[in-house]
Amino acid sequence: MSRYIATLVLLPLMLAIIAAVGCGDSAKRYPVKGIVLIDGQPLTQGYITVAPSNDRPAIGKINSDGTFSLTTEKPNDGCAPGTHPVEITASESLNNGTAIRWLVPPKYQNMSTSELKITVDGPQDNLKIELTWAGGQPYVETTVGGGDQIPE
Repeated sequence: MSRYIATLVLLPLMLAIIAAVGCGDSAKRYPVKGIVLIDGQPLTQGYITVAPSNDRPAIGKINSDGTFSLTTEKPNDGCAPGTHPVEITASESLNNGTAIRWLVPPKYQNMSTSELKITVDGPQDNLKIELTWAGGQPYVETTVGGGDQIPE
């Protein structure tokens, strides 16, 4: 009988300890910092998202000088090692939210079309991501009562 009681007491305790140890985020990550350029000039705002297949996405805010630092879980903790797809989004709201000026071409704003990839195999301080309008330019999209794309 006492063996039965001991099992009832110890089993939940052991399961709780195993669960607590297993809950930590032990994924390997490397700090990644860099710059995003568009046609050779720093992109002055936006976000970069890197999507490892084996970890959470790493996201970085693009600063006014084009620089960024990737964060997965804790500030500036970086990204999982490997080669990963990348998307860059950058826009600004116009006319009280009735229009959006897109600051990067649409193809870079979606993982499936961006064709951008980065390889993370250790800490990186100077990753350079180069975008191009390829003859295009920022455009304005009406968000209320339309959806027209108007080049600037």
